[in-house]
Formats: sequence, C-alpha cells, structure tokens
Amino acid sequence: MAKSPAWQRKAGKNPKGGLNAKGRASAKKQGMNLKPPAPKAKPCTKDAARRKSFCARMKGMKAKNTSSKTANDPDSRINKSLRAWNC
Repeated sequence: MAKSPAWQRKAGKNPKGGLNAKGRASAKKQGMNLKPPAPKAKPCTKDAARRKSFCARMKGMKAKNTSSKTANDPDSRINKSLRAWNC
C-alpha cells in the first residue's frame, strides 16, 4: 500500500507551523509550487507582498473556518502558521 505524500503526513510538517523542506519537495512532485515562509521580508519586496497576502488570507480563514476552541488553541496548525509568518 502506497504512503500518502509527505506534505499530508507528520513527516512533511514543521512542528512550528507550515511545511518543512521535505513537505514542500513532496508537494512539488505533485505539481504545486510552494515557497518557504517569509516572516522577516523587507518592505518593498515580493516576499513582503506575499507575507501580507498570506496573513490577510489566513486571518480570514481563522475567523470563518475554525471553532472557538481551535482559534484559541496555541498548538493548532493555523495558529502555528500565523506565528511562523509573524502575522
């Protein structure tokens, strides 16, 4: 039986939030183009715009798609990702 891709398993997830290099590599094999987080992007760069967009999307997802328990849980995947990106 074949394993699921690393980005869907614990092996491809960063414990601090998001995907690690192994997870991004397995996603790339499936045709996705994922870049590492840009938490300290300098203003007026493409990474700064990407960070701003990510933070806006994820904050909206957190507000609409999570329960109050998940929204307040510091160990939830969405909160870890927001911390990793300095949102």
